[in-house]
Amino acid sequence: MGLTARQQDDETPRQAMGAPGRLRQGAVLGWNLAFSAGACAASWVVLSPRFATSLALGSLLESVNFRSLWHSSERILLAGAGRGAALGGFGLRFVLLAIVLGVALHAGAHPVGLLIGVSLIVPAIVLAAWRSRPLPGVPGPAPPPDDPSWDRWNPWLARERQAAGEEEEEEL
Repeated sequence: MGLTARQQDDETPRQAMGAPGRLRQGAVLGWNLAFSAGACAASWVVLSPRFATSLALGSLLESVNFRSLWHSSERILLAGAGRGAALGGFGLRFVLLAIVLGVALHAGAHPVGLLIGVSLIVPAIVLAAWRSRPLPGVPGPAPPPDDPSWDRWNPWLARERQAAGEEEEEEL
């Protein structure tokens, strides 16, 4: 798989792909490209070239929109300066996207193809986020069977039992 000897000893293949628990823009755009290419190829064969072209245009517009959204979000959330301009960019980006979609529809693009193309970023984000989830932690050792903490544990509620004098607050 192209791993060095140290990587093979210290890391799992999933760890070698990148930092677990960190969503990367390239991963999302890669999955979006895969979904878009597959959908365009299938729609070209099954439906029509007009539908496939509209789907590709919608996917291209959403990729550009997603990249802009990603960079604006980083500026707003991570950088202290320039937040006002980045917030203004949100509204401007959506207005420009609406104008370009309107022009495409007026030029004869298939509306369902555009809609599907613009929507393909959603499964790409979900799949990329799922694949970049944090690795499960290693559980600590269990207490010995004769440990008194077992008597305080309520397996039905997955928490410690309350003392006899304590009462639960009832939620309305």
